[in-house]
Amino acid sequence: MTVNLLGLDQEALAAFCAGLGEKPFRARQLLRWIHQVGTDDFGTMTDVSKALRERLAGAAAIAAPRVLCDATAADGTRKWLLDVGTGNAIETVFIPETSRGTLCISSQAGCALACSFCSTGRQGFNRNLSVEEIIGQLWWANRSLGRGVTEDRPISNVVMMGMGEPLANFDNVVAAMRLMLDDNAYGLSRRRVTLSTAGLVPAMDRLRDAIPVALAVSLHAPNDALRDRLVPINRKYPIRELMAACLRYIEKSSRDFVMFEYVMLAGVNDSVAQAHELATLTRDMPCKINLIPFNPFAASGYERSGPEAISRFRDVLMQAGLIATVRKTRGDDIAAACGQLAGRVQDRTRRGSHRQQEELAR
Repeated sequence: MTVNLLGLDQEALAAFCAGLGEKPFRARQLLRWIHQVGTDDFGTMTDVSKALRERLAGAAAIAAPRVLCDATAADGTRKWLLDVGTGNAIETVFIPETSRGTLCISSQAGCALACSFCSTGRQGFNRNLSVEEIIGQLWWANRSLGRGVTEDRPISNVVMMGMGEPLANFDNVVAAMRLMLDDNAYGLSRRRVTLSTAGLVPAMDRLRDAIPVALAVSLHAPNDALRDRLVPINRKYPIRELMAACLRYIEKSSRDFVMFEYVMLAGVNDSVAQAHELATLTRDMPCKINLIPFNPFAASGYERSGPEAISRFRDVLMQAGLIATVRKTRGDDIAAACGQLAGRVQDRTRRGSHRQQEELAR
């Protein structure tokens, strides 16, 4: 059976090479060719012996998900629709800025957590992505943008904020992030890789011990009653437990704060009173609060808070001594903005979706 080397870390590649009768250093060579050069052709690997190249061609492959669509927004944001089989497709977004380039990566085909304001959540859930499907998004984006990671690379930051709840696909996401951090692969620092979660508390603790990258938490409400409605996983892990997990995470995190994401929904969570409530909730937490103007999608049932409401909300937080920013909307003309990613999902959760959420939360 052909092995896809794209999803193998250095240890797994060394074991694969050992099975071919090769020394462990071959794994480092392969990592650099695959992830730094971005090749999918064993014949180009000039410092690998011809005999090994021939064996690799017969036993292995380097295969990322196939691109179905490639769209670029007026502001330069780029979105790829990638085929992950059986009628499912995921979306990956590159956001260019003056000082950095950020790639937003998906971790699941769909999402079972069903946050009410999120387009992905409305699509349902099919399955977790494999390691090669997760890292393949970064591999493809580097290749598509035309430069290797050893040069003046376009992708300086990765955010696990695309389709899906990353911590519900814990093992594969962690394995992919290890490749992102490996100096023989992408060489990113833990400060430049951010994982966003809706609040799977036990998995947050596991992540802290395994690979404490930068953490973003999808908060979106200052109290349990409202968050239960907007982010249903809150019924399993309410805000008090979530805040305690955040404090535990900071002890080992690459950053000394947690980023709280707060989507601004007109007439739902954007009042001055709710801003004061959020300030009280977070006043003892080392954090930054990122206010995200809601990005509409068909039949969402929500509207974006107006600029004045967002400014008032931010001002309350700042007057309380908190760091609060308003995220600039990028790529909304190609449905690539935060909360708009939908892809193509063959939903398996219409029956028993509540049970699926409970299983993922365990």
